[in-house]
Formats: sequence, structure tokens, C-alpha cells
Amino acid sequence: MSRIARSLLFVPGSRPDRFDKAMAAGADAVVIDLEDAVAPTDKDHAREALAAWLAPGRAVIVRINGADTDWFGDDLALCARPGIAAVMLPKAERVDDIAALRGAGAAAVLPLVESAAGFAALAAIAGAPGVQRLAFGSLDFQVDLGMRDALEDELLFFRSQLVLASRLAGLQPPVDGVSTAIDDAMRLRDDVLRARRIGFGGKLCIHPRQVADVNRHFSPTEAERAWAQRVLDAAAASGGAAVAVDGKMVDKPVILRAQAIIRDTQPD
Repeated sequence: MSRIARSLLFVPGSRPDRFDKAMAAGADAVVIDLEDAVAPTDKDHAREALAAWLAPGRAVIVRINGADTDWFGDDLALCARPGIAAVMLPKAERVDDIAALRGAGAAAVLPLVESAAGFAALAAIAGAPGVQRLAFGSLDFQVDLGMRDALEDELLFFRSQLVLASRLAGLQPPVDGVSTAIDDAMRLRDDVLRARRIGFGGKLCIHPRQVADVNRHFSPTEAERAWAQRVLDAAAASGGAAVAVDGKMVDKPVILRAQAIIRDTQPD
């Protein structure tokens, strides 16, 4: 996971037979889920199965159970295990819970903001030591706030605040929530492009079929790459003088955008 992950694919912790398949699905990161995807009676078994499978050569993210659950303490024992690149904390609301993960040896923390309390503590959570990236639990967030069938407009403010908090804290661009329509490629495309426009850098995936589209739509298009190269070539040839590309002036923000596009096209 040397690059900033565009696609983060969930796989149930209670299905160790799917771990290797998830790793081969093309996702930038795999999230083994010990929380929502695992029934209460299977929590201990899932944790044991994950511990037996973990290895330094196959880094994953692990979504543990929330700090207010009976399983949190046992999940902490996994944090320092080789092969866990980061720990995703659900219902992130308190800096102390992030500190507990770090104290248990978590290499990095991805707080999942999915409640009003978590949103209210956004700046503190983003600035907590060890936080690598914020993620938006949009479905649970809607439930917590009593929203009904919230679409882009209703969640725009909250998504934008995650982007802003991430930038101010010097974090990686945040991760958008899941798209539940597994077989609706146009809906997924619209969701990803919206997230990208706002400033998100990745998306949670609930099925391997979503991975390729998420990766593609978060990556620069051929037209964007060609434009960026024209901008950089023109700027280099100008020797610092004013220059225009495609009829538009090229200034520092334009050059920085072009550099970012070229950087995002480089191989891992």
C-alpha cells in the first residue's frame, strides 16, 4: 500500500476463505472487517482466524469493533501484529480511543466518522497522533442524524468538512462511504466522481466488482494526463515567462494541478 489507496475492499472477518481472494481482487487496500460483517457469536472465531492468517508479506487494514463494545479489548491485542498496516476504528468519537489503539501498537489509524458526536469532534480526531486518514461512514451517519434517503445535496456539507479537516491536519485525502448498488455501474461512477470533485481520495467497497471502477474513476483520464503534460511542457519551455495552454493562462495553481495529475499516473 505504497500509494494512497483509492479502493478499500471490505471482506468479512468470519470468512477466512475469502481473505486471499480479496487480496487478489485488485483493490489498493483490503479491509478485514471484524465489526458489522461478523455476528456477535462469531467475533472470537473471526479474530482467531484473522490472527492465524496474518503475515508480514500481505498488509491489510483491520476494522475492529467499537470502543464501546465488549470485543474492543480483545481486538486491541491484534493491533501490533505483523501484517496489519492500519486499524480502522468504527464510530470514532474520542481521541482517547485512538490513543488506545496507538498504545496497543497500531501502526496507523483510520477513524470512521459515522455519528453526530464523531463529526462534532472532527478536528480533534483528525489531529490525533497516528491518524493517517479519515473515512466517512455515510450510511450509519444518516441513521444517527435521522436523515431519510439523503443524496448529494444533503451530505455535501458533511463530506466537505471531512476534506477540510483532513487538509488542515495534513492527512491523506479522506475515504468516502460505500455505494450499496453493487451492479449499478453508472451510480457507482457518479458516486466516485462526486467524491473526487469534493476532494476525497478513495472509497470503501463492499464487493470486488466495484474495485476496478473505483480505481478507474479516481485515476486521471487520458485527456487529463495529456492536458497536464502540455501544461508542464509549456511551463518548462517558457523559462518563467507568461504562457497559455489551450487558450488559458498557466499560473502556479495550474502547474501544481498538472504536477498532481502526472504524479497520480505514476506506477506504484
